[in-house]
Amino acid sequence: MFLRPLRIVVAAAALATIAGVTTEVPAGSAATANVVTPGNFRGYGFDQCLAPNQTAMDAWLKHSPYLAVGIYISGASRACRNQPNLTTTWISTQLRKGWKLLPITLGPQAPCNPRFPRYGNDPVISNDPGQYGNFGKARRQGVREAGRAVGVAQQLGISAGSTLWYDLEGFDQTNTDCRKASLSFLNGWTTGIHTLHYVSGVYSSAGSGIWALDQARLNTPDKYALPDQIWIARWDGKANVSTSYISDDGWRPGRRMKQYLGGHDETWGGVRINIDRDYLSLGTPTAPGERHCGGVDVDLADYPPTRLGSDPILVKALQCLLTEQQVYAGRINGTFNDRTLAAVHAWQRAHGLKLRRTFTRQAWMTIVTVGSRPVLKFGSTGSSVRRVQRALNAATPRTGLTVNGLFTRPTDVALRAWQQATGRTVSGVVNYGTWKALAAGIRN
Repeated sequence: MFLRPLRIVVAAAALATIAGVTTEVPAGSAATANVVTPGNFRGYGFDQCLAPNQTAMDAWLKHSPYLAVGIYISGASRACRNQPNLTTTWISTQLRKGWKLLPITLGPQAPCNPRFPRYGNDPVISNDPGQYGNFGKARRQGVREAGRAVGVAQQLGISAGSTLWYDLEGFDQTNTDCRKASLSFLNGWTTGIHTLHYVSGVYSSAGSGIWALDQARLNTPDKYALPDQIWIARWDGKANVSTSYISDDGWRPGRRMKQYLGGHDETWGGVRINIDRDYLSLGTPTAPGERHCGGVDVDLADYPPTRLGSDPILVKALQCLLTEQQVYAGRINGTFNDRTLAAVHAWQRAHGLKLRRTFTRQAWMTIVTVGSRPVLKFGSTGSSVRRVQRALNAATPRTGLTVNGLFTRPTDVALRAWQQATGRTVSGVVNYGTWKALAAGIRN
């Protein structure tokens, strides 16, 4: 069942003060148990009117290039008012599985947008400039809408610090009063979102709402509270965050995303959904470092066959990994000695490999992939990405990936090349089948 927004009361004395919403979330509640979303992420996403069911989300996680998903959580003017799949369990499940969520509100729209009100009873942004010309009614509407959005976000378990996006559909930006009313509303939205400890995001068309925000940033920087992040609607088919409608320095670095392709059907894992495509460049993704065997470097650009007389750096990495797998108990000294050979044979026997005096590329692949097997793709980060990078370096000479735990373009290219060379579906996704093949040492 879709959770109804909390009733919000705006304090008359100060627009930034919102009563009726818990600003300090109780420890242990749903809104403190989940990770902040989307956080630092650069990669692909999609948005769709109706939050997909779990079967669809799982299929798309395992097979699609997307790792972020836009969901409409609140707003009286959204097309999909009823969201049967949107529950606290749905939210926590997607976050646990690695999805980045983009919670969207589509409430009051620009007063000059002829498509709204959508239902007749959904309000539009007030076009009343007021006595002092500051569009105070519109500002108060924005604060109220922020409060409603935060109330729903807290109910659903979307943690404080997450970005909440306001969807302001395209409007006639040449209409001065309409533009000022819309900016005033967004000012109230950002003010309210900040007061309640979330991050403010605004989605709008490049040529209207986003352009108006950028003009305000450049020409009247002290007049409006501007969003922390922008979501540019520009259907140019280019998976980047660029647009000629605003200046290059606006909301850079790491504070933009772009909807670069409009509504169309896509099928992944046998599940078809009508989506818009997005590319996100938010924050600076990082991956924690790793320390092995007191400082032995196991993150190598290549893992060639290793034997008596091999490079000591390579042998030390092998000895360290064999030690971590509890098959080698000798000194990690870079010398391929009898104890090292015995451990190599023990590993080969345990993994069905032919007994050799050489630790082959295939054997390297089996040992560097040991660990958990989450779904990974462009934008993923962490130790599991490091293991994939090591395996790809072992699989194919001269791959030369930097093993840093960041699934960026070079890793995507190397993975796709390996998939093609081994006759697999070229998807750029590391799912269970991919992990199994890498761990088996499958090469071309």
